[in-house]
Amino acid sequence: MDQSKKDALAEEMSRFEQEILGGQNSSHGLGGSASKQYLTKPLQKQVPLLPQKPHPAPPPAMQPQSRMLEVNQAVAMEMTEGLVQRAKEESKMAKDKKKKLLRYGGGRVWMDHSLDEWDPNDYRIFCGDLGNDVNDEILARSFRHYPSFQKAKVIRDKHSKKSKGFGFVSFKDPHDFMNALKEMNGKYIGTRPVKLRKSTWKERNLDYVRKKEKEKQKLGLR
Repeated sequence: MDQSKKDALAEEMSRFEQEILGGQNSSHGLGGSASKQYLTKPLQKQVPLLPQKPHPAPPPAMQPQSRMLEVNQAVAMEMTEGLVQRAKEESKMAKDKKKKLLRYGGGRVWMDHSLDEWDPNDYRIFCGDLGNDVNDEILARSFRHYPSFQKAKVIRDKHSKKSKGFGFVSFKDPHDFMNALKEMNGKYIGTRPVKLRKSTWKERNLDYVRKKEKEKQKLGLR
């Protein structure tokens, strides 16, 4: 092939390539000068900024040591108030108990510690004419069938420990107290029939005696 034909073929092939490439760029919207302009200018999208609300300022944080000190002071104050109240109640109870132990009889006043063994709010029966064979257990066995039975005791001499011939039984319920007085009076306890009556132990209490004296003075009896 001569040189003129070769040059004509090369020119035709070059033109053919330009047509093919130009068509592809046009199909994507990037042909000619428009494509160069699109590639050289970057796409910039402006986003409007929204106004931001100011956040409220946080409260000033309390120092841990200050908070702990405040809590400890509150706890200490509460404990102190509780201890003071308890001390007052115990003092009042001790005074009331001491008053109940003060007895009056035969023109003299003494402290009867034997009353510590008994319920101060019970219903008590005096049991008289007991034989020497009766002890606390035998006396209790005679009254234990009553539901509210609490205690039975035979009174003995402090030195010889011999029975003085009487004792006491106590009940929590007044109905058991009344039933025992009616049903057990004259019944044998040991070798003798027992004589029952309502105990008058409260009448020897010093407060009770003073109260009765004041009532007599008001009535002009003394």
